[in-house]
Amino acid sequence: MLGRLILLFLLTPAVELALLIQVDQLIGFWATIALIIVTGVVGSHLARREGLSTWGRLNRRLQAGDLPGKELADGVIILVAGALLITPGILTDVVGFSGLIPVTRTRFRNVLMRWFQGKVDQGTMQVQFGMFGGPTASDSKGANVPPRSPDGPRRSAPDDTWEGRPQDRPNHADEPQGDGNGTASSSP
Repeated sequence: MLGRLILLFLLTPAVELALLIQVDQLIGFWATIALIIVTGVVGSHLARREGLSTWGRLNRRLQAGDLPGKELADGVIILVAGALLITPGILTDVVGFSGLIPVTRTRFRNVLMRWFQGKVDQGTMQVQFGMFGGPTASDSKGANVPPRSPDGPRRSAPDDTWEGRPQDRPNHADEPQGDGNGTASSSP
């Protein structure tokens, strides 16, 4: 993983520099500078607009009692796309604009969700609740976190915390209601 990151941080600037030199030779120095500035300004405006739209959808899903998985993934993609658009370069701008266009963002989201699902299926994905080394569900020193039940999901009485596998989550509108074993139940 570290090797991939190093390669990414070395290869991306080299490709960007080569592309900027080619664009400079094609349209000129000042036009290239203007292109960099315009893509940054337009990209930040589009990222803000798409981000606010996604934020509104996320809030509506939460108010309806649903889990906003699609909206959270869109928010991450929009955040990364916005960061790429304010980074000077041609390749980062193309990828950034692709993350802001709803049609291509849907494709990015599908790839991202398949990647996450693969990591969860392999058991290589770890999720920690708590901040900066704070208490987690498995380390409840002084925290008001009930211990996990090996018998499956349950509701704890004091704070109504849901414990269980992701397949057992309640009120998820994107997927059919299941019995916890991956099969859909016939009830609505």
